[in-house]
Amino acid sequence: MTDKNTPDIAFIGLGSMGLGMAKNLLKHGHKVVGVDPSDAARKAFTEAGGTTAATPADAAGGADVVVVAVVNDKQVESVLFGDTGAVSTLRKGGVVMQCATVPAAFSRALGERLAKTGHELLDSPMSGGRARAESGELTFMASGSSTAFGAAESILSATSAKVFRLGEAAGIGSLVKTVNQLLAGVHIATAAEAIALAAKAGADTRVVYDVISASAGNSWMFGNRVPHMLDDDYSPLSAVEIFVKDLGLVLSTGHELRLPLPLAAAAHQLFLAAAGAGWGKIDDAAVVKVYEQAGGFKVSSPKR
Repeated sequence: MTDKNTPDIAFIGLGSMGLGMAKNLLKHGHKVVGVDPSDAARKAFTEAGGTTAATPADAAGGADVVVVAVVNDKQVESVLFGDTGAVSTLRKGGVVMQCATVPAAFSRALGERLAKTGHELLDSPMSGGRARAESGELTFMASGSSTAFGAAESILSATSAKVFRLGEAAGIGSLVKTVNQLLAGVHIATAAEAIALAAKAGADTRVVYDVISASAGNSWMFGNRVPHMLDDDYSPLSAVEIFVKDLGLVLSTGHELRLPLPLAAAAHQLFLAAAGAGWGKIDDAAVVKVYEQAGGFKVSSPKR
């Protein structure tokens, strides 16, 4: 450890959000060893001053904290416990800061499993997308022991605008993130439906955007995603496939609890339709293309 305020970090997952997080950790004086299967991601991280390792096990051997910023629970399982998993080399008492959106039941089981190997878990899913990851203004929904929070304090400080400490039990952070993703996915879907209705009816969609932005129907997702639709720019900041996965997780949680979630189900179908049409890898605002294709129109509008 460099000192008590800057733990050495193995950072697994230099993707859309992970790369921005890892770069901010470098800026705040942490030693960070990154791991990612993408050559481009590793190159971008080394150009920012970081170093990379071939496997999670290689990266974790000198680490105090392993930050996991991958896509889903299967990837978390692989990078922690696979043949070259980080847990095999992480020192006893080391902390796993798990940031992916995963089922709460998975996080609870992960906490128990890490306790048996002599490690701590900080169940800390994040929200904010690529832009806030790059600016160090993410929101974390975290649960874990005081030891885990203490070890990750400087990491959270370097990468977040707000940290919600939700208790000690693993799984609480993941459950709250599931609730957030229900709202986020439904809000994107309804934003797409609303602007599609305006376009099909012949309204100036940029004017409609301005009006809604100042009215009661506005939402954070409307304000953030509709400009992508108006500009016809679907450069992937958060891809359609992410919400296919996350809303699927929401529905699985509802199924487990025997709670109907009809709005989440409808939004999930819209994202599935977009992915099935070949738009899964582009920005999640591309759900509006489902409406455009069905109605034979475009929502985009020239900038004034």
